[in-house]
Amino acid sequence: MNQEEVLTEVCKNCSGKLRFEPGTSHLVCPYCGTENEIIVPTSIIEELDFEKYISEADNSPVQEIATVKCQGCGAETTFNPNVVSDSCPCCGSPLSVKDATSTHTIKPKAIIPFAIDQKKAFEEFGKWISKLWFAPNKLKKFARNQEKLTGLYIPYWTYDSKTSSDYRGEKGTDYKTTETYTAHENGRAVTKTRTVTHTRWTDVSGHIDKSFDDVLSIASKTLPKQYVEKLEPWGTENLVPFDEKYLSGFKTESYQLDLKEGFEDAKLKMRESITQAVKRDIGGDHQRIHSLATVFNNITFKHILMPIWISSYSYKNKIYRFLINGRTGEVQGERPYSAAKITMAVLAGIIVVLLIVILSNR
Repeated sequence: MNQEEVLTEVCKNCSGKLRFEPGTSHLVCPYCGTENEIIVPTSIIEELDFEKYISEADNSPVQEIATVKCQGCGAETTFNPNVVSDSCPCCGSPLSVKDATSTHTIKPKAIIPFAIDQKKAFEEFGKWISKLWFAPNKLKKFARNQEKLTGLYIPYWTYDSKTSSDYRGEKGTDYKTTETYTAHENGRAVTKTRTVTHTRWTDVSGHIDKSFDDVLSIASKTLPKQYVEKLEPWGTENLVPFDEKYLSGFKTESYQLDLKEGFEDAKLKMRESITQAVKRDIGGDHQRIHSLATVFNNITFKHILMPIWISSYSYKNKIYRFLINGRTGEVQGERPYSAAKITMAVLAGIIVVLLIVILSNR
């Protein structure tokens, strides 16, 4: 079943177009309310061999999807059927179906479906906005419109790998000595003692084996990475085998970070963990790592989709994006500051200080 067929799946009762209902395992008809169950298979989610895929890319399973690339931010998202124009969920720029192109991509192996609906996401968004100091009034007015939130599945890679690392370094062990010194008290020289901590360094070398499972790498170059990562944890235990039915009623962003680029990002996370493991292996009170060589073996991967509610706001020719984890309601995002509000706050502070000075002098 291709994506077009799934997204236009109709109600078995009244033939209305169906939407996935967050927090459930069924599609709902917005016209008659009939629930159409999604059968979740019990099969294990398959991991693909990384090296084999890279060497045999031309023979690997892919899907063909129609996407529209935003000229404003570069995001590539799918269009709902029968929609000829829309706005980009990542920046709000206008999109037209006439600009859609057909792309061959690696088909997702798994998906974490939405668990919270637009209403709940909007409530969490409102709480977050209310805590922003010096936010423009227009932003708070903007945040009153629930329809400004768009449900979007964003692309991720996950990687598994066994690693083998050799290292050389030094172990620092602290020891204490007592030394005497001369101090002056009341004009007299006084001899005192004090405890001084020293570090004895010893050359060390060793080997570390460490396995990694489901190391995440976001495959979007459009969304602000530092904020997307703060939406974690996603709870990968909630992954289910991919079914296009979960996409019904939502937009999907295509990956822009390819498989190799994603693994380079994942390796940085693995190396950080390996470094900490090496320091524990060295032991002592301090550690120095002079060389660390790691070999990555048995690398597997899968392409998965994660759910977010997203909204974008334009302020003084800059786009600010707000992201909400579609399972936990965690809110992260960029925020604008109102220069006028900051100026008024500074002036108010100056006035308060001047009043305090005047009253003190009286």
